[in-house]
Amino acid sequence: MTILKLPLPDDFHVHLRQGDPLTDYARDMSRQFGRILVMPNTEPALQSVETILAYKKAITSAAPSLEPLMTFKIHSGLSQADLLAFKEIGVVAGKYYPAGVTTNSEDGVSDFESVFPVIALMEKMNFVFSVHGEEPGVFCLDREAAFIPKIKTLAQKFPRLRIVFEHVSTAEAVQAVLELPPNVAATITAHHLTMTLDDVIGDSLRPHHFCKPILKLPADREAIRKAAFSGNPKFFFGSDSAPHAQAKKECAYGAAGIYSAPVLLPILVREFEREGALNKLDDFIAGYGADFYGIARPTKKIELIKKSWIVSNNIHGVVPLAAGETLEWSLL
Repeated sequence: MTILKLPLPDDFHVHLRQGDPLTDYARDMSRQFGRILVMPNTEPALQSVETILAYKKAITSAAPSLEPLMTFKIHSGLSQADLLAFKEIGVVAGKYYPAGVTTNSEDGVSDFESVFPVIALMEKMNFVFSVHGEEPGVFCLDREAAFIPKIKTLAQKFPRLRIVFEHVSTAEAVQAVLELPPNVAATITAHHLTMTLDDVIGDSLRPHHFCKPILKLPADREAIRKAAFSGNPKFFFGSDSAPHAQAKKECAYGAAGIYSAPVLLPILVREFEREGALNKLDDFIAGYGADFYGIARPTKKIELIKKSWIVSNNIHGVVPLAAGETLEWSLL
């Protein structure tokens, strides 16, 4: 049997939901990751010290070995006092959601420039600016590309602001990140690394592959793969694992989100191995992201074994990524 030892990874983009399901989702993450960047588009949103601390407590109670890196949801009403309070409790990033582009973003930002004063404070206080980069109201396949000018504006106007273009899904976004200064980086998901729009609406409708930003064209996937396997420190891992109950996916107006948490490391190892890039995997999952966020790289280890297993069709009431498929790597 082949055993692979890796640094215990970081996941710089995770959704855990609320209530009882959070326990299972947090524990699934803790089996493969040491630290996770927790997204703030919850109900209620993470926009105050009280909501952030309560959510962090729920996560650590469910999975004591998991370290949640907390974020806040950006809106124009945030003050310097608010941001100072966030800094005091260890919050590392603010998340920008354009209004209506994804789950629980109806209260997102509709006037880009209205949050510039908040962004200026974030730059001054050394917060990371994390952004769901899609332009509302644009044709769905073009929303990410249409948002790129805003990323460029931010990079020019706030040159010391660390900007993460989350879950890049297009060749245009990859190229923009490559061309922009070192303060602009991007996360890459397992599903954008491995799938295209064909996996959503090709031979049949597969609602459990529906996500935001939507999976794109083969050329976009190839650009994303090239970036991930390149060893360029501008690109690191953020799963955007986003569980929705099966009934909320298999219905009219199905929810956007892919639950990838249970299969992330086996899929990443498979893909990097196939590309002959296993030597680049450590930095992608446990190096470049920590460097960009200004935190220490992980020191703990995790082991995988080359042993086939079949992914369950349902985990905690959710259909996961790769449901029913055979994966060749498993956790030891």
